[in-house]
Amino acid sequence: GVLNIGITLFAPINYEDPETGDLIGFDTELAKAVCADLGIEANFIVISWDAKEIELNSKNIDCIWNGMCITPERKENMAVSDPYLYNTQAMVMKADQAEAILADVSGKVVVAEAGSTGEQKLQGTIEDDETVEVSAKEYFANSTYIAVDSMAKALMEVKAGTADIALVDSVCALGMVRPESDYADLVVDLSNNFGLQEYGIAFRKGSDMVEAVNAAIAELTEDGTVAEIAERYGLTDSLIK
Repeated sequence: GVLNIGITLFAPINYEDPETGDLIGFDTELAKAVCADLGIEANFIVISWDAKEIELNSKNIDCIWNGMCITPERKENMAVSDPYLYNTQAMVMKADQAEAILADVSGKVVVAEAGSTGEQKLQGTIEDDETVEVSAKEYFANSTYIAVDSMAKALMEVKAGTADIALVDSVCALGMVRPESDYADLVVDLSNNFGLQEYGIAFRKGSDMVEAVNAAIAELTEDGTVAEIAERYGLTDSLIK
């Protein structure tokens, strides 16, 4: 009767309301709606993203529902749902340094979340596909890469000046770097297209929940619920219809 959902905290996917402290976000609301449709309860557990597969296979969680980019390796190791959101990789830097950084990233310090698509793009462990215009591995070949434990931490490193560039999901960057946010002095750059990704939900291999969740999301898409949730979090254009 309970679905234990592994998450990390970043807007607009899964994050704490700054006023109430309640967990909100696109994935949070979508997961709750799907669980309600299936007659079960959603229980959210904050995990280390780098250890997500360990958490899943050890049965500490039942699924990973946290803006997870679908990759061939993840599809091989886990049972992954149909894609539901588009994503790309974004470069985030201080606004007053952006022009110089974009002119030459050699020698610059780049941070990304350990285990993230950004890290795997940087390290070349995700093979470039036909959507890639610029290889992140080649683009940052002469930069210094440092892993951090979350995308939010990557942005904080740039804000603090201990890193020059954060390579994070565009969904995260556009959701967190806003004029009214703590990151108002940062800027998001999407000009270097490191490839298009799609978000999916991961379960253990052999799980019968994938089919049930796919069907529930299809129903919630048909009745307009998914579109309503996406509109609340500024993700209408990112929906995979």
